[in-house]
Amino acid sequence: QVQLVESGGGLVQPGGSLRLSCAPSGNFVSVSTMGWYRQAPGKQRELVAQITASGRTNYADSVKGRFTISGGSAETTVYLQMSGLKPEDTAVYYCNAQIAASSLLWGDYWGQGTQVTVSS
Repeated sequence: QVQLVESGGGLVQPGGSLRLSCAPSGNFVSVSTMGWYRQAPGKQRELVAQITASGRTNYADSVKGRFTISGGSAETTVYLQMSGLKPEDTAVYYCNAQIAASSLLWGDYWGQGTQVTVSS
């Protein structure tokens, strides 16, 4: 019953910015670690950014200084602010979260994916 709903993808020129959002919906008790992954054609899915319940963040080296993850934890909604976008950032971006549907039932959930295309 729990779903992760993503939004914010689109087409942007190199050097531009986009802001992705992800929010859980349905019945759940709490949300722990949340993050963003991406997968480009012919490539492996990779971690882009992650934020823990304590607020600790992790970023892929390729996006450090350009992307910022925020939200999560009590807010539940997680954001990915992407600036200085490059063509190599083009991919389908997936939201990921650890969600408790009940006090003892935790699961790993994925969003439906949102396309980000960086092209002139």
